[in-house]
Amino acid sequence: MWENAISIFQKFMGTGLLVIWFLVALVYLFLHEKDKVKRILFVYAPVIVLLLYFNPLFIKMFVEMTENEIYFRICWLLPVTVSIAYAVVQVWGNLKGKKAACFGGVCILLVVISGKLVYSSPLYSRAENPYHVPQSVVDICDAIQVPGREVMAAFPYEMLLYVRQYSPVVRMPYGRDAIIEARDEFYLAMVGQTLVLETLVPMARQAGCHYVIVREDADVRGEPDDYGWMVYGAMDGYVIYRDTQVELVIPDMGEK
Repeated sequence: MWENAISIFQKFMGTGLLVIWFLVALVYLFLHEKDKVKRILFVYAPVIVLLLYFNPLFIKMFVEMTENEIYFRICWLLPVTVSIAYAVVQVWGNLKGKKAACFGGVCILLVVISGKLVYSSPLYSRAENPYHVPQSVVDICDAIQVPGREVMAAFPYEMLLYVRQYSPVVRMPYGRDAIIEARDEFYLAMVGQTLVLETLVPMARQAGCHYVIVREDADVRGEPDDYGWMVYGAMDGYVIYRDTQVELVIPDMGEK
């Protein structure tokens, strides 16, 4: 559990530079901030959160009471951005003229080089509809939905965060935790550069997947028909496979 907490914090740090600036801000505010309320908010509270986060006893209690998968959310309690911004404003306010301008410019540059644009991730995309999810998710979920019941479908990783936002009746065998931990064998088989049906089909069938969605440009090894998969449809750069060996009863309509 301790090793997992370290791994989570390393992912939270990203390049590590912002966390360094955060720690520098904590030291500066500890030495120079005189207001008791602000010291509690910007110094003492973050330090307590850090001490708890890395405390093995706290980790054990947290995991036993909740879930190991959500332990990373404790990092959200750290006021990284607010503390850095407040410390920068405090220093900048004590400077005049060119010194203030140079300091502000350097701080902006440090922020820029300390990370990367969050929207550069493939898990984010420009809004294409009122649901604020990729249109491909809307089209595919609408295509596989069955009135009166839920369906199970395996999606590529870039769709995982959006399916649950759009449809309450399309279930998935793995979710956001699979992206974070990358330990689920089915998920790893789905996101590999090569999709080996000999390995993938039994996993999908065991998970009860009625459908498996695959990118059109994916390197699929094996003939889907040989494994009981039929092409249900193709749209928006994806192929929808229907596993004919996983029963899907449609109310009042028989077998699909």
